[in-house]
Amino acid sequence: MTLRNGLSEELNRQGNEHFSRGLYTDAYTCYAKALECDRLTGDQRALAATLGNLGNICAVSGRRESAQTYYQEVLELQKILGDEKGIGTTLGNLGNLRADAGEWDRAKAYYLEALDLMCKTQDDAGKAVLFSDLGLVARETKEFEQAIGYYEQSLVLMRRLGNEGGVADAWRMIGRTFLLQQRYDDAIACCQTSQSIAERARDELRTGGARYVLVQCYEETGKLREAADLLELVVHMDRKYQLPKLQENIQRLAVLHASLTGQSGVPLPRKAHQ
Repeated sequence: MTLRNGLSEELNRQGNEHFSRGLYTDAYTCYAKALECDRLTGDQRALAATLGNLGNICAVSGRRESAQTYYQEVLELQKILGDEKGIGTTLGNLGNLRADAGEWDRAKAYYLEALDLMCKTQDDAGKAVLFSDLGLVARETKEFEQAIGYYEQSLVLMRRLGNEGGVADAWRMIGRTFLLQQRYDDAIACCQTSQSIAERARDELRTGGARYVLVQCYEETGKLREAADLLELVVHMDRKYQLPKLQENIQRLAVLHASLTGQSGVPLPRKAHQ
């Protein structure tokens, strides 16, 4: 390994560490420096990895067009290298960009092309995520039964892979789809399953995600006290991690408290956090 190759690898490692901590500007700086090294060495595999990381950082930062450009270059390199598994992943990433833009038909086209390759390369981990992505497209285009079918396929694969976080996500997404169909009992059952799995894994964010959907289930079925109790826990988590929906959920909780006070004539007692 040349010095520049080693430097690129180290810069990507540092970038990945910053990325995992949400430090996107620092991550981008590391990846951009790695890109300079890779362009100089001409190492196509290293270049593809760095460009993929740059695409990812731009995608999560809302810079879709830059992400598209990076992913397209990655795709061309992967085709030259004959990296079918990598091509499948990149097609999935391109689909995610179109999904983020609400371009559901284009997203689905990318996902289905990626699925063909992932089946060929027996990439079960990739397929598990992709089925969830296809479920989102189906749900957003009101193809609810198809969405549930995709989420169930994701669930089967996540279980097979032992990915408890993925299993919790699949149950939550099935629950959210049932909620949109106003199948409240089914939605509540699925989200409670998701919540239990996340609690066992001590995964606070996924636990909060399941609770958030349950709150809506309880609101829509008139179970306002149950909704308020759970939303208290969600707001506590939002505040702990400074999540984007904190203020929105605080206001929502205030409305629930007001509704309960109006029903009973006395304020709702605040629930202590365990």
